[in-house]
Amino acid sequence: MKRIAIIGSPGAGKSTLAWQLGEILGLPVFHLDRLFWKPGWIPSPKSLWIAMQSTLVTQDSWIIDGNYGSTLHIRVAAADTIIFLDFPRYICLGQAVKRAWQYRGTIRPDMAQGCPEKIDREFLQYIWRFPFSERPQILFQLRLASERGASVIQLTRRQQITEYMKSLEK
Repeated sequence: MKRIAIIGSPGAGKSTLAWQLGEILGLPVFHLDRLFWKPGWIPSPKSLWIAMQSTLVTQDSWIIDGNYGSTLHIRVAAADTIIFLDFPRYICLGQAVKRAWQYRGTIRPDMAQGCPEKIDREFLQYIWRFPFSERPQILFQLRLASERGASVIQLTRRQQITEYMKSLEK
C-alpha cells in the first residue's frame, strides 16, 4: 500500500481517513480540494487540473483524497489501493452540515487558501444525488481497478473504518 486513492461523497470522511492513514503509513497526503480551488472558489482550468493529477500520481507514494469524477480514472489507474467510502446520503449530508457549522467563516485544513467553508443548496443537492450521479461511474472504475489487481476496499459503515484502521495498526 503505497498509492492510495480515497473516494466517496462529500461528508463521507475522506480527508479524515487520509490524515489517519498518512499518520499510520507514513505516506504523503494530498487533498484534491486544496489543489483544485484557487482563492475565491475559482476552479483550476481543466487542462492544468489534468496535468497536475497526472504528475502527482507518478510519485512513488501518496494518499489522494477527493472525487472529481472527470479525473477519477487518472488516480484509479495509478493507485494500488482504492478506498470507497460508500455511505448512505443522510450520513454524508449530516456530516457536511456539521462540518460547515464547525468551520463556518474559516478555511478547513484540507481546503485551499482563500476558500472559506460554505454550504449551499447546490452542494447539498450534489450530496443527495451522489448515489445516482457519481456512484455508478465510481463502481465501474473500481471494477477496472480490481481487474488489474488493485486492492479495492468498499466501506459502507463508519464502524468498518474503525475496524480497517485497527487492522493496519497490528
